[in-house]
Amino acid sequence: MPEHHAQPVPGDEATPVDIAPNDPLLAYLQSASGAVDVEALKLDSPALAELKAAGVKLAVPLVSQGELIGVLNLGPRRSEQEYSSDDRKLLDNLAAQAAPALRVGQLVRQQEAEARTRQRFEQELEVARLIQQNFLPKQLPELSGWQVAACYQPAREVGGDFYDVIPLAGGQVGFVIGDVTDKGVPAALVMAATRSVLRASAQRLIEPGAVLERVNEHLCPDMPAKMFVTCLYGVLDPTTGHFRFANAGHDLPYVKTALGSVELRARGMPLGLMTGMKYEERETLLAPGDSLLLHSDGIVEAHDPQGQMFGFPRLKEAVALYPGGGELIDLVLADLHAHTGPDAEQEDDITMVVLQREPAQGDSPNGKVVGKLLVEFEVPSVQGNERLALERVAATVASLGLAPARLRRLETAVAEATMNAMEHGNSYRADRPVTVRVHAEPDQVRVEVADLGGARPAPGETEVPDLEAKLAGLQRPRGWGLFLIKNMVDEARETSVGERHIVELVMHLEPVLEEGDGDDDT
Repeated sequence: MPEHHAQPVPGDEATPVDIAPNDPLLAYLQSASGAVDVEALKLDSPALAELKAAGVKLAVPLVSQGELIGVLNLGPRRSEQEYSSDDRKLLDNLAAQAAPALRVGQLVRQQEAEARTRQRFEQELEVARLIQQNFLPKQLPELSGWQVAACYQPAREVGGDFYDVIPLAGGQVGFVIGDVTDKGVPAALVMAATRSVLRASAQRLIEPGAVLERVNEHLCPDMPAKMFVTCLYGVLDPTTGHFRFANAGHDLPYVKTALGSVELRARGMPLGLMTGMKYEERETLLAPGDSLLLHSDGIVEAHDPQGQMFGFPRLKEAVALYPGGGELIDLVLADLHAHTGPDAEQEDDITMVVLQREPAQGDSPNGKVVGKLLVEFEVPSVQGNERLALERVAATVASLGLAPARLRRLETAVAEATMNAMEHGNSYRADRPVTVRVHAEPDQVRVEVADLGGARPAPGETEVPDLEAKLAGLQRPRGWGLFLIKNMVDEARETSVGERHIVELVMHLEPVLEEGDGDDDT
């Protein structure tokens, strides 16, 4: 209902009297059939009291198409005589003609105001688009052995999607995808701030989880009300295919493997909500031929004409079925357009980033499929669980053709490495599991056993195992465990990344032996 003003007339400086929507005078004037004698009216009405105080004698409702759009107020006649019936009839006729003209004027002013609002809104959208486009990568990196592709399609009402690629020390590359929970200029400004702080933090800190913690602490004090940022940040080592990542409440990425597609999970609250948040860090290996898809919710939350969302299961299935790289982006967009229909307006920003590792050349000596992660699992740090790791690894590599004796040596090394990780790395804390990964490569099997115990002494600081010193209690058991491991496998390496300590065990693949060969340990 339009706002109603009653204009007193006794003086040129009189101000309008506002009639509140719940004032009983409004309902009375709406139903009145003509001019109303204000002095004779008895209502518990603040507006009526103001009219009487201003000296108003008659109130003539202005009604257009059954709607009260204003009130014509008159003070006492200059002759000080009462208003006659002819006066009232004239005023009623005047009101009947003035009301439609007044309504037209109101509509014109309303349309002009709406046009100004639309123009201002379009200008804000254009500013938001310029901010977003200015902060998107100008070009994608060219990584040997990798294909990197990206897609950003803003909706008409620009949201807060963004992605970034950050060159890091040692040839590593940081990948970012995020979404601000708002639209227009506010979302674009928060996106720009997030990107800037994240870029600066990534150059100083190593771990993705630590980077997100730093960004969250910077954003929280100045984050506008009811806004936050979902963000995934990962660091790729292009040489090995290792991808370490942390997730601040963003949609889960998918990895396309030779066996289908899997989700990469890591726990963490969105950025800008609460200070003191910790972000779980996880790691995976992108094997030759694998593809990693980072995406925003504009894909899965797109609706068809019946209101059904595209959904996560459909996207996961598409990742499993389609080729990787830029072709994956094109095919997902085609599926999305088929789902929403050709004439549907895009509801939200759509952002995708795909990392594809080129397939390995050649096969293993045994003719097995190689160049991929065969299995990844966790073992709680509880005494005796080294046998679980041993049995799982043995079952995984059984088909790769290791001679029985060499397989037993690998099992022993895995058990010893897992036991060391549980005891010395994780202090037998069940909430700090040991992560085991098994990789098949063109000429070898590689097993990674990772704990959360941080860096170990440098090679020059490690004691050389000595039997007499050990019997005398002068050496730690840890040194003997590593000594045993290194003598069980063809290669053994130790690395540390932040709090993660990793032991890599390598057994070279050999041609399949005839039955009866390779049954001893020599």
